[in-house]
Amino acid sequence: MDRLLRFLTSAKTSWVALVLAALAVAALFTLGSGNASETAPSVGLPASAESEQVAELLDELPSANATSAALVFAADAGKLSAQHLEQLEAKTFGDLADFAPDGFIPPVQVSDDGMVALMVVPLEPFSDVGKQAERAQELRAAAAADLDGVRVYLTGAEGFEVDVAAVFEGADVTLLLTTAIVVGVLLLITYRSPWLWLVPLTVIGVADGVAGIVAQRAAAAVGVQLDASITGILSVLVFGAGTNYALLLIARYRDELRRHLDRRAAMRRAVRGAGPAIIASGSTVALALATLLLGELEGTRALGLACSLGVVVAMLFVLLVLPPALVLFGRGLFWPYIPRFGSADAISRSPWGRLGRAVSKRPVAVVVSGFAVLGVLASGLLFVQTGLSQNERFLQKPEAVRGQEVLADAFSAGTTSPASVIVPVDEAAETAGALDELDGVDAARIGDQTDDVARIDVTLSAGAETPEAFATIELLRSELDSVGSGDGLVGGLDARALDVSAAQARDQALIIPLILVVVLVVLVILLRAILAPLLLLLAVVASFFAAVGASWWLFQTPVFDFPAIDVNVLLFSFLFLVALGVDYSIFLVTRAKEEAALLGTTQGMIRALAATGGVITSAGILLAAVFAVLGVLPLITLTQIGVIVCIGVLIDTLLVRTVIVPAMAFIAGDQFWWPRRPSISDAAASASGADAMYHPRYDGAADSEPAPESVGAAAGGRPVEEVARPD
Repeated sequence: MDRLLRFLTSAKTSWVALVLAALAVAALFTLGSGNASETAPSVGLPASAESEQVAELLDELPSANATSAALVFAADAGKLSAQHLEQLEAKTFGDLADFAPDGFIPPVQVSDDGMVALMVVPLEPFSDVGKQAERAQELRAAAAADLDGVRVYLTGAEGFEVDVAAVFEGADVTLLLTTAIVVGVLLLITYRSPWLWLVPLTVIGVADGVAGIVAQRAAAAVGVQLDASITGILSVLVFGAGTNYALLLIARYRDELRRHLDRRAAMRRAVRGAGPAIIASGSTVALALATLLLGELEGTRALGLACSLGVVVAMLFVLLVLPPALVLFGRGLFWPYIPRFGSADAISRSPWGRLGRAVSKRPVAVVVSGFAVLGVLASGLLFVQTGLSQNERFLQKPEAVRGQEVLADAFSAGTTSPASVIVPVDEAAETAGALDELDGVDAARIGDQTDDVARIDVTLSAGAETPEAFATIELLRSELDSVGSGDGLVGGLDARALDVSAAQARDQALIIPLILVVVLVVLVILLRAILAPLLLLLAVVASFFAAVGASWWLFQTPVFDFPAIDVNVLLFSFLFLVALGVDYSIFLVTRAKEEAALLGTTQGMIRALAATGGVITSAGILLAAVFAVLGVLPLITLTQIGVIVCIGVLIDTLLVRTVIVPAMAFIAGDQFWWPRRPSISDAAASASGADAMYHPRYDGAADSEPAPESVGAAAGGRPVEEVARPD
C-alpha cells in the first residue's frame, strides 16, 4: 500500500501514473464498446414464462416473420366522408401496400359512428431502432398524403416500440451533457475555485466513458444487451458515486494540507484516511447492485451488471487517478481559499460540530423527533398505487398513446393488442367458441395454424395493460385449463406485461432482503461491530420509506399528476437509496470510529460530524441533483426513480446522517461499537467537548516524517504541524 501511494504521489512517478492511465484509457476508447446500434428498453422474460413460450410457438407459424402497425384515421369534425373512405381504400392497394411483405393489407375497419377508421398494415420486423424509426416516418407520410381534415396516428405494437425508442434516442448524450453541467456547477459552488472543480470533473468524466465501454463488453461476453435506459442510469450513477468519492478525498486532502508542508505527504495521508471509507462505500454499492444479477428479468440483470462495474470503475479512478492528478498542481489549485500549512483547524469552526454538541445534550428527544418526521413523510405509503399501463408511462403523450385513446373510444380498447392463444390444432374451434363466451372478451378468431398448433386472436374489452385486461388474461388461462387437453397457452402484449409484473414481484421478494443482508455484512466487516450496522441499516431503510411516501404526495400534485408508481421503480429506488444512502453513514461512522480511539464515542462522533458534515452535505446535494437529471427523459419510470432517490438522498443527508445517526450513537455510547469497545488514550479520556475539537492527530511512520505534538487549547486549539519537505 505504501509503495503504491508513493508511486501515485511522488514527484518522480506521479506523472508516470497519469501517463499509464491515459494510455490504458486511450486503448479502451480505441477498442470501443462493440455496440454499433441503439436498442429500445427491454425486460427479457425467462423462457419459463407462459408468454415467452407462446412467442416461441408463434415463431413456427406462417406469419412468424411479420409484425404490424395500426394506423388510426380520425375525422377533424363529424364523420369520415365517402371521399375519405375511398382514399383510405385506395391506399391499401397503393403506397401503403408497398410496406406489407406480400403487398396485402386487410380491409379498413370503420367505427359504428363513422368517425374513426383503422388500418392494420403488416410489416417485416426490424431489430435496428434507427431503421424502424425511419420506416415509421415513411409510413406516417404515406398514410397522411392527400388526406384533408383527417388526423393520422401510428399506434399498436409497432407504434409503441417506435415511440419508446424515440424517448431514448440520443439519451446518452442528453443525460451525459446535463449530468456533467449539473456536477460542474455544483462542484464550482462547493469549492468556490475557478479551476479546482475541473480536475475531479475530468477524472469522473473519463471514468464514465471507461465504465460504458467496460459494461458493454462485459454484457456482450455474457450475452446480455444494454439498452439506452441502462446506459443512461449507468452514467448518472458513475457521476454521482464518483463525485461523492472525489469530494470525500479532496476534503480530507484539504485538511491534511494544513498539517503537512509537503502536499504529496498530505495526499498520502488523505488517501490512507479516506481510502477505507471509499472502498467500503464502493464495495457496498457494487455488491448491492450485483444482487440484481439474481433477477429473473434480463433487463434487471443487465442493470445490475452494468452499474456494479460502473461503481467499481468510478472508485478505482478516484483512488488511482485523482490523487496523482491533484498533486501535479500546488496549493494554488484551491485558490482563492488556499489551505495554508499551519493554518487554523477548519474542523474547529465547523457548524456541524456545534450541531453535534447540541444533539448530544438531548439525543433521545432528537431520535424520537427524527423518526416522527420520517413517519409523517412515509404516510404517503398508505395511499400508494402501483402499476402503469403502456398509455401512462410517458410524461408527454406520444402519438402511439393518443392514437390508442382515439381507438379505444371508437372500437374495443384491446383492438390493437389482441391476446394470442396457442392450442392444439384439432381443439381450435372448440377453444375459440369457449373463449368467445367469456366476460371481458369481445371476439375470438382462429388465425394461423400448422399441422400441430393454431393461433386464436382474442380481442379484449379492456385497454392494454390495465387491471381489467390482466384479470381477463388470468381468466383466459384458467379457462384453458379445462378446455380440451388443457394445453392451451396465452401470450400477447397483456399476457407479457402480466408475466413481467409477476417476475418483478418475485425479484423484489428475493433481492430486497438480499440487499439488506449484503449491506449489513459489509458494515459488520468494516466496523467490526454489530449494533452500529443494525442501527445504520434501520435508519437508511426508514429514510427509504419516508422518500417513497413523500414522493407519492409529490406525484399527486398538478406538477406531476402520476396515476401510480411503476412496478419496478420500488425495487430500483430501494437499491439505489439503501446502497448509496448508507454511503454517507459509512463516511461518518468510519471517521467516528477513527476519532473514538482518541476521544471516546461521544466526542469522537462530534468531531467526525464536524469533519465530514460539510463534504457529506455537498455530496448528498450533488447526488440528489444528479439523479434528478433522469427527469429530462419523458418516461415516467425514470422520472419516478430520479425523484424518489433525490428526495431519499436529501432526507438521508440532511436528517438521518446529520442528527438521527449521531443521536443513536450518543444514546448507545461505547455500546455503539458492541461487541467491541474503542480503546481510548489516557489524554482523550479526559477530553471535554470543546477540547475534543482540537485534539492531536498522529500520522504513521509510512511517510518517514515526525508526528505532530499536541499543544491543546493553550495554543488556541491549533496543533503543531508536521515538519515535512517543503511544498
